Amino acid sequence: MKRTATAVWNGSGKEGKGTLSSQSEVLNNTPYSYKTRFTEEKGTNPEELIAAAHAGCFTMKLSFVLGEAGFTPDSLETTAAVTLDNGAITSSQLSVKASVPGISKEQFDACAKEAKDNCPISKALNAEIGLEATLA
Repeated sequence: MKRTATAVWNGSGKEGKGTLSSQSEVLNNTPYSYKTRFTEEKGTNPEELIAAAHAGCFTMKLSFVLGEAGFTPDSLETTAAVTLDNGAITSSQLSVKASVPGISKEQFDACAKEAKDNCPISKALNAEIGLEATLA
């Protein structure tokens, strides 16, 4: 399986602007720029997209891991906070809140750790990956 995305950039690094488009067209000429990356201007940026990818990948992997352990989650909600420091992504902190009937905290923590360690985005990142797992 291959997935694609395209970035188009016009102008200098600081004053220029670009767009991002994805194969699925979920991103379709979505704006990004220096200001969307380093200030609060509306638009997206690479780190936000990595955070979304990591949160989505981990959450889906956790659902599979829980299923393999005999549990079906009522809900899983994950936030990923990606840190860019000195030109490198240095960490991605996952924070998951879950409702999983019949599971113990120890079982849940083990499933969450397995998902964190084995989701494809975790494996792709050369960064510290933290996890806070809350079971409701």
